[in-house]
Amino acid sequence: MLSDTIAAISTALGEAAISVIRLSGPQALPIASRAFKLPEKVIPRRAHVVSVRDEHGAALDSGVLLHFQGPASYTGEDIVEFHGHGGVLVTQRVLERLLACGARAAEPGEFTQRAFLNGKMDLTQAEAVMDLIHAQSTLALRAANEQLGGAIGREAAAMQQALVPVLAHIEAYIDFPEEDISPETGADLLRRIDAVQEQARQLLATSEQGRILRHGARTVISGAPNVGKSSLLNVLLGFERAIVSPTAGTTRDTIEEIIQVHGIPLRLVDTAGLREASDDIERIGIERTQRELERADLILEVLDATSSAEEVKRLDLPPALAPRRLVILNKADLGVHPSWDAESAAIRVSCLKNTGITALRDAIRDVIARAGPLESDHPVAINARHQAAFQRSVERLAAARAAIESQQAPEFIALELRESLQALGDVIGQVDVEQILDVIFSTFCIGK
Repeated sequence: MLSDTIAAISTALGEAAISVIRLSGPQALPIASRAFKLPEKVIPRRAHVVSVRDEHGAALDSGVLLHFQGPASYTGEDIVEFHGHGGVLVTQRVLERLLACGARAAEPGEFTQRAFLNGKMDLTQAEAVMDLIHAQSTLALRAANEQLGGAIGREAAAMQQALVPVLAHIEAYIDFPEEDISPETGADLLRRIDAVQEQARQLLATSEQGRILRHGARTVISGAPNVGKSSLLNVLLGFERAIVSPTAGTTRDTIEEIIQVHGIPLRLVDTAGLREASDDIERIGIERTQRELERADLILEVLDATSSAEEVKRLDLPPALAPRRLVILNKADLGVHPSWDAESAAIRVSCLKNTGITALRDAIRDVIARAGPLESDHPVAINARHQAAFQRSVERLAAARAAIESQQAPEFIALELRESLQALGDVIGQVDVEQILDVIFSTFCIGK
């Protein structure tokens, strides 16, 4: 496929000031010369004003053309970019002209896949491109940029480099079977394995932060009817998203929106009030509320501050979810019942007067931070694929360590070390993982 020259629209579909169409491959410039009216000499990395004509010579568009010679380009191949007018029809017609002149329509993520295959980036950096595009908070953006800069890839490569001498020592004993691994050498090999294991465990500890940064902390707003759940959602969002009514049971289904709190993405979920259902529709809504509570990263339990603490029906949560609960006493502007004085951790707010919201945001940040320091300088935010690979590497290292301690044959030790190295190679894409590549790059947008 690398012998093909591919083309795609690299800007979002819709009307805009400009659109960008990208060509990449060995025939990028010759195909462009058939579709565009080019100057006699196209100078790399210099803007050229060009026009596009159809097969009959009729004008389609005019704009700016840039040529990037490989390997000094994003994909490592010759690239041509045309910056034209951002209309939907005109952009599509220009792309069709390039395809008629010999280009092939690019698959999703094929430009970045070619960059990976041509050694312009490792697999973690390629994944970071999509993380950067999808980032919904400042911390997620920072983590994506760290990964794009190769932070996770460098860690995996350093672990590989530390393991290679260990494997080399073991291979030497295989070549000279009359030699036994001396206690001193064995202790040194164990120290090296332990150091790599510790480095992998530190990265594995960031998987929860990575999930939160990529997908947002699932934050469920729950409580009895008419305590102000929908009002709280609207206040946190900054606009009227949910219907607010004194009628109980107004919210029948879950409502989901994404916000940022201190740079942390939250997936806010407003739920139906918990009570005995008055009809089948409300019953289904309450069942969905229960499911949302089970999968929540954070639960905002909204209570009526004017009611007695003894009279209020509280959420019945299992002990595992207790650390994820924040108690919010709404309607504090009407006065807080004295029975709540003992609950010092409860946050007093008034959605009507918009008071106490800053304290609530700070408390949300503190609860989410318990999963790990999201603002750490450590290259955090490994994804599920990285997590599986690092976990496999740690398990194989543990098996190699046990084999050394029990003085098993060097062949068994070497096998475990090779599998650990293979797992680290999966992280940065140093092995033949065609199926993995297809899955990763299929999630990219066309033109990237």
